[in-house]
Amino acid sequence: VNATVVSACSVTGSLLNFGTSLDPVASAVPVDATSTLTVQCTNTTPYAVSLNAGLNAGGASVFGSRSMKSGAHLLGYQLYLDSGRATVWGDGTASSSTVSGTGTGSNQSITVYGRLPTLSGAVPGAYTDTVTITISY
Repeated sequence: VNATVVSACSVTGSLLNFGTSLDPVASAVPVDATSTLTVQCTNTTPYAVSLNAGLNAGGASVFGSRSMKSGAHLLGYQLYLDSGRATVWGDGTASSSTVSGTGTGSNQSITVYGRLPTLSGAVPGAYTDTVTITISY
């Protein structure tokens, strides 16, 4: 009898929603929101979770320019590792960090902290961006 167990991981994310009726005149800023990533890795498998800068930042590692887009208009935002929103979540290069952990074989939740720093000059519209999650193990 023989068996080989390999290391494996998966990650899924949920929508980070800053709101559906933000009023640039009346809304207090910054606007904060959270979402959750779910990581499942085999027991004792070390992993790191990184996020790219999104489709509208001008490059996968241009973390200072994360933006949502509505037509030709952009609305800047940022994603952080911590509730104090001090450490930018990225790919571990330049001025960004990643989340590391060790698999348990069960689902593990990781919070993504988002912030819209300003709504000044925002043009009405539905703004979106797509951020790619990568898990390395």
